[in-house]
Amino acid sequence: MRANISEYKAIEDAAMKFVKSIAEGNSTYAKELFVNDAVLFGYLDGKLERGSIEQFYHNVDSVVAGDDFNARIDIVSVEETVAVVRVLEEKWGGRIDFTDYLLLLKLGEDWKCVAKVYNQNSNTIQK
Repeated sequence: MRANISEYKAIEDAAMKFVKSIAEGNSTYAKELFVNDAVLFGYLDGKLERGSIEQFYHNVDSVVAGDDFNARIDIVSVEETVAVVRVLEEKWGGRIDFTDYLLLLKLGEDWKCVAKVYNQNSNTIQK
């Protein structure tokens, strides 16, 4: 069954907390989105990051996104209590392009992120 348009708006609003944290270099907003035991997987400059979402918070709080940072939110799928969101990022920290996939679960009335998996575009990897 297709979700109502209002659910898509609620999911987009939730994902905006992720983008706002990255853009401002402040994990406070993302901490409203992610559950405490959310997980993270991806490669940053060729090194595997995996485990607690705390690593994402650390990265966000220690890098200024920069004036050229840009992001786009795409809602890939919504199935009643599960949503998949893709976030495209350009020029994080002035140089890195990411594709993030956020797995959201509807907990009560709120959409919360339980997992973040990402890819760093190969032409932005610094060795």
